[in-house]
Amino acid sequence: MTANARDRLIVGLDIPTIAEAETIVKTLGEDVLFYKIGYQLVFAGGLELARDLASDGKKVFLDMKLLDIDNTVAKGVENIVKMGMSMLTLHAYPKAMRAAVEAARGSDLCLLGVTVLTSMDEQDVIDAGYEYDPHTLVLRRAEQARAAGMGGIVCSAEEASAVRKIIGPDMAVVTPGIRPAGSDRGDQKRVMTPADALRAGSSHLVVARPIVQAPDPLAATRLILSEMNGALSA
Repeated sequence: MTANARDRLIVGLDIPTIAEAETIVKTLGEDVLFYKIGYQLVFAGGLELARDLASDGKKVFLDMKLLDIDNTVAKGVENIVKMGMSMLTLHAYPKAMRAAVEAARGSDLCLLGVTVLTSMDEQDVIDAGYEYDPHTLVLRRAEQARAAGMGGIVCSAEEASAVRKIIGPDMAVVTPGIRPAGSDRGDQKRVMTPADALRAGSSHLVVARPIVQAPDPLAATRLILSEMNGALSA
């Protein structure tokens, strides 16, 4: 796993328009290599932006959280491979993961299993009908992702250390809900600072609002990269 923070920081383009996203990308320039595009931007034309970013040499994490019948998941993954994406999420259901892994075989696409959303706490998980608490459910899905041959998982940084013990050193552990010290948590319930997340075993950090909503996004990015590099070199 690379020790370079620039390869491990993923800026979430969780903003409403392509114009705003392009402004952020231009502002951050060469400081940022990796971007996440999710539902909000996808439905505003974000798939074309994803292709353009990949063509420009950027890495793109397409956060679609796929879940459907096996054939539909597989056909979707086949087309996403052709787009040149670097990462793709799907919900960590065993059948869906196995179908996706087979469809992506031979490509460079890193498939990530979403365990439990970082906006969910124990009561939310109970309300959704699961018999496990969030921590137990994350670990169960991590085991299933490893067994399915996935490239990594998405989980809270709070679970990164325990997950790393299950999946070993090679799979990616991508953690959203990253908040630099003093940042607003927003709707996230399980959060951690960049340095603590890396120390806990995260391989990639997804940071959106603390960067894209900052008065000076580039300055905010550089502070986060500095904190990450300090943790990586310690």
